[in-house]
Amino acid sequence: MSETSIGPVALTMGDPAGIGPDITLSVWAKRADRPTPPFLYVGDPAVLSARAKLLGRTVPICETDCLGAVAAFQEALPVWPVRSPAPVIPGNPDAANASAVTDAIDTAVRLVLAGEASALATNPIAKAVLYEAGFRFPGHTEYLADLAARATGVAALPVMMLAGPKLRAVPVTIHIPLKDVPAALTPDLIYETCTITAADLRSRFGLPSPRLAIAGLNPHAGEGGALGREDDAVIRPVIDRLRAEGLDAVGPLPADTMFHDRARESYDVAICMYHDQALIPAKALGFDDSVNVTLGLPFIRTSPDHGTAFSLAGKGIAREESLLAALRLAAELARNAGGTKR
Repeated sequence: MSETSIGPVALTMGDPAGIGPDITLSVWAKRADRPTPPFLYVGDPAVLSARAKLLGRTVPICETDCLGAVAAFQEALPVWPVRSPAPVIPGNPDAANASAVTDAIDTAVRLVLAGEASALATNPIAKAVLYEAGFRFPGHTEYLADLAARATGVAALPVMMLAGPKLRAVPVTIHIPLKDVPAALTPDLIYETCTITAADLRSRFGLPSPRLAIAGLNPHAGEGGALGREDDAVIRPVIDRLRAEGLDAVGPLPADTMFHDRARESYDVAICMYHDQALIPAKALGFDDSVNVTLGLPFIRTSPDHGTAFSLAGKGIAREESLLAALRLAAELARNAGGTKR
């Protein structure tokens, strides 16, 4: 199935005062030099035009829908217009534009769930700016899960994966203090994270028998209880259950020996117990080309592995490699899945 036959990737604008417009323009402007899947920017065309002028780029913009985006992509940057209610100044986020940020996400999700777009890629948002405007979700991913549940009637447990050319890593717990991790690591959460990860590796990454390497929580995976009991009491029984159900899962493994070159050859994904245990090796091994992938949703979602970088916005120095990688991976997963839904 070709990229054109399954529709463009819907790309949300993110916070318009951040580097989202900059890197979007850069990806499109360099499309002739490297493979770039067709995408439809869901955001404010006036902001894109103004940012292009500021960056000294000549970028024709075409307001269109998903079908038109594929046809227009090589000649113009396709945009589904979502207007920003307040002026956008690069580097100066404004809560008055929060409604446009969420409207762009809502629209893109609707397009993907309707099958008009093949997948969702999201530019970075600034949660603090959205909170100021009354946003009630902990983050971008939780909001996407809520949109999916409202659209389908089925609750979704989103799972975060950092996917790079050298490592895929999944944290079981994410944005919580380190002191709260042991209590949050329930057998059910570890099990669901592993089974959701395995299901998406099969259906979207094209791995019929995914191999999961599951990290321990404590140094040396607890050293038989001498350095903590969670590894044997909480994590190991889950691994036994997964193996009994036919999943190729090993662990709990000492995290300090899981990520060297030879060790990574033995698995397809590392399941880690907390945020930094997963993201430090993922970013060390692929800082510019790792992609944040949300598993467990009824649609494909990827995003660059960085934030809004307000200090870089409008200066022409933001790097677009992670966004390009996110768009490419979104298109690849859509091809593997044969569409947008599980």
